[in-house]
Amino acid sequence: MFFKNKSTYDWLIAGLGNPGLQYAETRHNAGFMAADLLAKNKGFEFSKHKFDSLCGEFKIKDMRILVIKPETLMNASGKAVAAAKNFYKIPNDRIIVMHDDMMLDVGKLRMRRKGSDGGQKGIRDIIELLGTEEIMRIKIGVGKKPRPDYDVVSWVLGKFPEEQKNDLNKALENAVKACDEIILRGIDSAMNKYNN
Repeated sequence: MFFKNKSTYDWLIAGLGNPGLQYAETRHNAGFMAADLLAKNKGFEFSKHKFDSLCGEFKIKDMRILVIKPETLMNASGKAVAAAKNFYKIPNDRIIVMHDDMMLDVGKLRMRRKGSDGGQKGIRDIIELLGTEEIMRIKIGVGKKPRPDYDVVSWVLGKFPEEQKNDLNKALENAVKACDEIILRGIDSAMNKYNN
């Protein structure tokens, strides 16, 4: 039987960041880094340009998962996520967004099933364009500003110091594992295993 509204993909994972070499490995690109590690671990490449994004895909059991890295710049991430979601009719409860969070220490991971943007403008744009706060997210800690008057943009567009790389890599590995856990066993199981 042919189901007209059946989506081509069962899940959508979006790793947020800013495109361009000047932004590579900056704190704001933690979502991109997690998406790249996911591609490496699952053996796929971001080989297609669609929905203002670099796109790749993999399978878990019989489920097809679309992974995107929006090329819109961080603050307009919603445009790419909404375009992919709407084209493939992916339900909101099957969207996972991986992004940086400066309220969490480097190496920490926090998952949420819904909630406000917490000041993260990429998430704010996604919430606005999808019309809901009920979007699962994997927040990757990038550390707080060194002092209150430190410029936020300078902080998030700065690179991780060498001594934080091990903690960062651990968080990225856990973010990738958490994607599998959410898809196979649900976000509660993922939060129990990987929230720290």
